[in-house]
Amino acid sequence: MDEALLRSLTPGVLGILVRRGADFAAAEDAVQDALVEAVRVWPADPPRDPKGWLVTVAWRRFLDATRADAARRRREEVVEEPEPGPVPAVDDTLQLYFLCAHPSLTPSSAVALTLRAVGGLTTRQIAAAYLVPEATVAQRISRAKRTVSGVRFDQPGDVATVLRVLYLVFNEGYSGDVDLAAEAIRLTRQLAAAVDHPEVAGLLALMLLHHARRAGRTGPDGSLVPLAEQDRARWDTGLIAEGVAILQAALARDRLGEFQAQAAIAALHADAPTAEETDWVQVVEWYDELARLTDSPVVRLNRAVAVGEADGPRAGLAALAALDDSLPRHTAAAAYLHERAGDRATAARLYAEAAHKAPNLAERDHLTRQAARLNARPDR
Repeated sequence: MDEALLRSLTPGVLGILVRRGADFAAAEDAVQDALVEAVRVWPADPPRDPKGWLVTVAWRRFLDATRADAARRRREEVVEEPEPGPVPAVDDTLQLYFLCAHPSLTPSSAVALTLRAVGGLTTRQIAAAYLVPEATVAQRISRAKRTVSGVRFDQPGDVATVLRVLYLVFNEGYSGDVDLAAEAIRLTRQLAAAVDHPEVAGLLALMLLHHARRAGRTGPDGSLVPLAEQDRARWDTGLIAEGVAILQAALARDRLGEFQAQAAIAALHADAPTAEETDWVQVVEWYDELARLTDSPVVRLNRAVAVGEADGPRAGLAALAALDDSLPRHTAAAAYLHERAGDRATAARLYAEAAHKAPNLAERDHLTRQAARLNARPDR
């Protein structure tokens, strides 16, 4: 049984059922029934038209469920059996992206629904990837399906909402038996093939450029390796070249958005042979553009660190002083800039403080080691 084929066909089959009048929750149940039947039947009797077979079986399951539900008798009266024949070559996946990213959904529900309906992942796989109980994910998906069941396709989320959902998936990183970063890239490639939008291309370029550095991000013991200390020979030059080419094509359209700006910063890092050779002046300029587009305090925090590299640590600390010190990673940035400025005692104290605020174990361990390194040799 070709599981990859089933997975690739699922979004299109689901989209066809919804377009024919099935509500989202009922359509998803019918498609799952059809997939179970395919696993049972196809090994001995593979269909000539797999997608058409799935649509036919899923639609019949939907009709059976509709007829069995007295509350949907009125809807049953207007449902008609589709004419036999090949399924039109229409990609309904795009509609599912927008439905799954509907503004009425919370980010966590939108992510779970996107992975389930568009990505074809099981509830168990999603739960394992997020390291949460399967029941929690099932509840999120169930609530999300109820929310969007009455939503028409002329009331979807916009492109920006879809992109933010995909970026959330990507940023969850790598855990369990599902690589969420790779899954997000796969989904974004699908979207980029269907939507001619520079920000879709910008997000894809950003993901590829970040993903290219994956092998260098951790040491042999699993410890976090900062960008400046990474072995750049371990970076994936093929992904970097692809990401840069996609970004250049998007920037040439002169419709700058935040994902393109972020990708431009990532490209400057990827292009530098060493950390010292990074074009920090350009990095600061791109952060200025990004701050203009987003007005994000986190962007301004990252800009302060870049200013510290371009104009010296004192300039970076001055830029950092203008920001709220409760911002995530503010203390870690201050520690780094104080160390660059030669104030190792203050840096050690701030690294230890930042470790207590770290959002994950890997980052906490890294910051703890930085504090220990400075405390062990405070005058060197």
